[in-house]
Amino acid sequence: VQLQASGGGLVQAGDSLRLSCAGSGRTFSNYAVGWFRQAPGKEREFVAAITGSGGRIDYADSVKGRFTISRTNAENTVYLQMNSLKPEDTAAYYCAARRWQIDSNWPRYDYWGQGTQVTVSS
Repeated sequence: VQLQASGGGLVQAGDSLRLSCAGSGRTFSNYAVGWFRQAPGKEREFVAAITGSGGRIDYADSVKGRFTISRTNAENTVYLQMNSLKPEDTAAYYCAARRWQIDSNWPRYDYWGQGTQVTVSS
């Protein structure tokens, strides 16, 4: 499956952004999709994930209550709505896919999109 992430940008603290991850090449609904982020000099970290059906969702504690992951399989797209952004959310955001189950460990994902940069100024 091929993934294309988009929607990043430069915003101020408190603003919102919506990231999109467009999938192609396989039956998209068979794949769980996760969002991960990586800031310069830091490890890649889990943000959120959703199963193929959308029936199970998981979030990192740092984004709970501010970020919402969703998907529209008819459009082969997963979204990450990010509200109340903070400077510490600044990072390159990546979407990734794996068969069936969600997982918070990035090495367990088989397919990756290119990153989209999110920069939050204070």
